[in-house]
Amino acid sequence: MSVRGAGGGGGCRQPPVAQGASGEVASPAAGTDPGATGLAIERERRGRDSGELRRLLNSLECKHDEYAKSMILHSITRCVYLLEAEASACTPDDVRLVGSMLDDQDNSVKIQALNTLKAFSGIRKFRLKIQEHSIKVLELISTIWDLDVHMAGLRLLNSIPLPDYVHPQLRRVMPALMEILQSDYILAQVQAARLLSQLAQKNDLLYDILNCKVHSNFLNLFQASQPGGLLFEALVFAERLSEGRNSPHYQAVKWHYNEQSLHEALFGDESRLADRLLSLVIHPEEEVQIQACKVIVSLQCPPDLGARSSSCKPSSSYFNN
Repeated sequence: MSVRGAGGGGGCRQPPVAQGASGEVASPAAGTDPGATGLAIERERRGRDSGELRRLLNSLECKHDEYAKSMILHSITRCVYLLEAEASACTPDDVRLVGSMLDDQDNSVKIQALNTLKAFSGIRKFRLKIQEHSIKVLELISTIWDLDVHMAGLRLLNSIPLPDYVHPQLRRVMPALMEILQSDYILAQVQAARLLSQLAQKNDLLYDILNCKVHSNFLNLFQASQPGGLLFEALVFAERLSEGRNSPHYQAVKWHYNEQSLHEALFGDESRLADRLLSLVIHPEEEVQIQACKVIVSLQCPPDLGARSSSCKPSSSYFNN
């Protein structure tokens, strides 16, 4: 068995922090060492390498059951966030090792591996390496209907730039992303809306998003009773779509949409989006009010028209009344 990296003793050690699949840290009675990370932080504060992160990464190479692997990955995630110097001293091979855990059979191991990659994404030099796992992450969130997998995977995807070579895979998983957006798990919905807002700015993906099938009650996302954070992200998404469909590049083609498409739900002749937007203008949260106004403006005044005229004529009949 190989031992990777320098510093800290090699060999297989038991992980110091126990953790369940949902992300909770187990009690000290479960065999954890709650002071280990604190001591490591204190050593780093004094300019000394504790070796804790390297020991954990070496331990991950050993044969463990699923629970032990989850514990180790959770501890690595904590160390990456808390031990900045030791995390920066890691190598692309360390990221590759963590990424290999995405192939584990156990969902809790997958979730912890996704969280660890998210932690490493905060270090610039690892982002290209993490991008290599983006297709695998998209596969996980589109084939496993587990809301914790969705949450962890989407948080990771939102933390890195997505390269153009993943666009074909993005087209394939678009229905799954739209389903997550319409689920009842608020945290995953927020992350899905953020990712879709980013993708809506890609010319080659905009039609795939707009023509994606949605539920008949899609506009419930814009109800004033929704949490403010979700409302804000949904409104940003709507604004990005409105801007995209009004762009000269998109207008140059005559597109056709299915009757159950996102385009018809938001911008079709029978859409009730205008009613939802007007009710959000008086929402108690200011950022929701402002974003609702931005969507209204984008619907009333396409960007190219605004550049050519001092007064904007309505681009649709939404607000004629």
